[in-house]
Amino acid sequence: MTKTILRALAGETLPTPPIWMMRQAGRYLPEYRATRAQAGDFLSLCYNPELAAEVTLQPIRRYGFDAAILFADILLVPQALGADLWFVTGEGPRLSTISDQAGVDALKPTDAIHDTLNPIYETVRILSRELPSETTLIGFAGAPWTVATYMIAGRGTKDQGPAHAMREGAPEAFDALIDRITDATIEYLSMQIKAGAEVVKIFDSWAGSLKGDAFLKYALAPTKRIIDALKARHPGIPVIAFPREGGEHYIGFHKASGADCVAIDDSVTPEWAAANVQIDGCVQGNLASRHMVTGGQELVDETRKVVAALRNGPHIFNLGHGITPDADPENVALMIDTVRSFKP
Repeated sequence: MTKTILRALAGETLPTPPIWMMRQAGRYLPEYRATRAQAGDFLSLCYNPELAAEVTLQPIRRYGFDAAILFADILLVPQALGADLWFVTGEGPRLSTISDQAGVDALKPTDAIHDTLNPIYETVRILSRELPSETTLIGFAGAPWTVATYMIAGRGTKDQGPAHAMREGAPEAFDALIDRITDATIEYLSMQIKAGAEVVKIFDSWAGSLKGDAFLKYALAPTKRIIDALKARHPGIPVIAFPREGGEHYIGFHKASGADCVAIDDSVTPEWAAANVQIDGCVQGNLASRHMVTGGQELVDETRKVVAALRNGPHIFNLGHGITPDADPENVALMIDTVRSFKP
């Protein structure tokens, strides 16, 4: 096994951590903006395999990241299940909403999702042919709780209030929705793996708004079910789980979920993660995204701090969340140089 990310995911401590970046194919790059304009709009870009592969490859060509992550969106699964999905310029995604059992029952069956998602699998096939031999291909999906928050509210919300209201007020319908998303996510990720994804990542962007037992039931349990199913079908497939802002719930998440790597956000320190999370396996993270905007010596110092804190165990260097559209591409290059030239 020579790919550095696969070695880290297998538990190896490497002298230089492999590096990639959440949302590395995106609006901060002029070449991405040009390709998106060519596609016409965001969803057209997601569903055009040649162009989606092109934007996935752009940051690899520019920076030589150790991994490429499939260009897609977590809301393609709800769309494949029958939800209406559109994007409002400058505001983000909008979906038709679900608030009760009738809404869940109206969704398409799980085995129907591939009719919509086949172009995504074709993107994966193109990438598995075209990526450099040393570059790992990561597939992904949203975690059921996070996807459900959008399906219930019809958009992103600050506190995920509509989803919490349905969880508490219509628990049977809510559980049925989580189950439907979980089943669809297993099939979706399994098809990505069959098409050539070497690693998959489960993004639970809103996990932090689940507290106590609710976190265990709706963030941990569905993630575990997905990972168990994928590993049963595809023995040896590594999985990265990202229960963002999980806080204390990061502790033990490797063992509880079956994930090979736990990605951490920047609300916890890398020193805390080394002491509490990395003891169980590979950790991914966790430079604050704002450094990609502000740059300078603080970027260098904070990058070194993350590498130093996590250098005694398996580590994949990444941001604590996705890079933002206002980031400076030069700062990304500086970050990569800092990671790769680090000397303790």
